Amino acid sequence: MSTTEVSQQPAPDAGDADLPSPAPRPAWLGVPWTTWRRLLTRLAPGLLYLGIRELGFLALTWMAGRDGTTATTALTSWDGQWYLSIASGGYHGVPSTLLDAFGHRTANTSLAFFPGYPELVRGVALLPGVHVVAAGLAVSLVCGIVGAYGVARLGRRVSGSPCVGLILVVLFAASPMAIVLSMAYSEAMFCALAAWTLVGVLERRWVLAGLCAVGAGLVRPTAAALVVTVIAAAVVAIVRRRDGIRPWLGLVLAPAGLLAYLGFVAARTGSPTGWFRIQQQGWDSRFDGGVATVRFGAEVLASGRSVLEVVTVAVLLVAILLVVLCIRQRVAWPLVLYGALVLAMDLGSNGLMNSKARMLLPAFTLLLPVAMALAKRQPRTMIAVLVAIAATSAWFGAYALTGWPYAI
Repeated sequence: MSTTEVSQQPAPDAGDADLPSPAPRPAWLGVPWTTWRRLLTRLAPGLLYLGIRELGFLALTWMAGRDGTTATTALTSWDGQWYLSIASGGYHGVPSTLLDAFGHRTANTSLAFFPGYPELVRGVALLPGVHVVAAGLAVSLVCGIVGAYGVARLGRRVSGSPCVGLILVVLFAASPMAIVLSMAYSEAMFCALAAWTLVGVLERRWVLAGLCAVGAGLVRPTAAALVVTVIAAAVVAIVRRRDGIRPWLGLVLAPAGLLAYLGFVAARTGSPTGWFRIQQQGWDSRFDGGVATVRFGAEVLASGRSVLEVVTVAVLLVAILLVVLCIRQRVAWPLVLYGALVLAMDLGSNGLMNSKARMLLPAFTLLLPVAMALAKRQPRTMIAVLVAIAATSAWFGAYALTGWPYAI
């Protein structure tokens, strides 16, 4: 630098020494707010999920008290009794008082329930001082949180907006029958595995997708929708010559869990369709192409005979509309395929019509158009809508377990 250039530099102002130094960044408990903000951002999916499920629990506690029962009894009712009994004593240790939908019981009736959830509950119950009921509810709670993070990641991945991911978590946790996520049921575990399977598909992490699909196949028969989705996505990747051998790993792994359990039941019953026969004989559950569902919907809408049944029909109709919206908004096709397959399995099956809203809980990917639409609204409007949805879900879930007298 030349002397001329040096002389052109502005001389320091003597008054600068008297200027106050920049204010320190605000902190709480000695930790900068920026650190708190990052921590809250990472915890947000879990906190939102827990907050909404706690609201549902409070509503259930209040309504159960008025009904002369307890929240714990309600959360372990119906299928929960089967799962907890299998967790305690295995498939042969289920009490004889537990019967199928027709009041019957055979040596193979308990095989209708997949082993993934009760086996995990059994493992947790082996911890010192942990009762099987506490283990069952704890497994559902933790799986729900894990699922919330997977759902948030899917929403962020599809839209590019963390806000959409968080809204999707709220919608998932406040679905009409989201009370089941807090019960001793397998839905929370399945939804967690489904969410992370789909994360693996979208991020082309094929081993993750395959392994999570294996786990899901040991939890619920709805895993068939996941298996088809993973295989379809893997085939596309193979045809396009992407990711080397990894899509092949996902393709081979995905159906292993589901086929393993169906094969186990086939060996136990001596029939290749053993599990499906148990379902049909015990719960009149079979695929009829939707005939029974259409008949049920027409009867309910014509008579308006109960709140739960009317809401169930409304949920099915909204789900069909959401599939159309997902296609029109070009949501990632694996997510649309998975949600549509879950819906098709629900609509096309005969059996307990009152369970159809619950069976749609894993189709959380269909909520993406709603989440993206709410993200575009003013914050006050978005929050008001989500609070109203959460409050309605809390009441409806409590009603389903206390006011509705039949299985869900």
